[in-house]
Amino acid sequence: MRLLLDLGNTRLKWAFEEGHGRWQAQGAAAWNEDMALLASTWRALPAPAAAFGASVVDAEREQAVAAQVRALFGREVAWLRTPASACGVRNAYPEPGRLGVDRFLAMVAARAAGVGDCVLVGVGTALTLDALEADGRHLGGLIAPGPRLMQQALLGATAQVRPRNDGVLVDAADNTSDAVVSGCWQAAAALVERFVARMAPRFGGAPALRLDGGDAAGLLPLLGLPATVVEHGVLHGLAVWAQAQSGSSATP
Repeated sequence: MRLLLDLGNTRLKWAFEEGHGRWQAQGAAAWNEDMALLASTWRALPAPAAAFGASVVDAEREQAVAAQVRALFGREVAWLRTPASACGVRNAYPEPGRLGVDRFLAMVAARAAGVGDCVLVGVGTALTLDALEADGRHLGGLIAPGPRLMQQALLGATAQVRPRNDGVLVDAADNTSDAVVSGCWQAAAALVERFVARMAPRFGGAPALRLDGGDAAGLLPLLGLPATVVEHGVLHGLAVWAQAQSGSSATP
């Protein structure tokens, strides 16, 4: 049994993995929630033989999670820092550690799943896009604000843009609320479509498009391209990496 941890900007996602990608339990907790509730959930589960983590948050939160794992299970968390290559994926960044570990692990998961040439899109606080060839070569990517962060940035930087309600998605809005929501979400969709179009010649054809993250399902219907929503790509990639560290197909 392994404990897998994905420390994202908004939430901590976790899974207890039995081996071969099978999860006994999984869940998530927002950073503003009571972590004691998470501890009570973990306490009811079998103690893992090892713990592995991927993090894009600050050291303080990493240390707090590691301390909880240590207190509950007596295990140290093995944190993955983005490498130049691992699990068949070759990082395009000349400074490998500058690539977010979440992006790297999403590529590891896609490679392990045999997806082939693909564009991977993380739709969360940030909108991340990465191009991955079938042989595992990373062609690079882009980062932009996620659609909700775009909205927050717009409202924070303007004096007159003040929506009266949450707004709905439309092609052309006749009120500020709908205009803000629709503009930000359509901007995200347009960036994804443009990136796929720019990468297609380098792939020699249309790549598979995979969306992951908390807002992936919301972006999917706005795209004019076929796409698949995947869940917990970072955790699945982390499971592949953890398995490689064990050097065996058996789970302790």
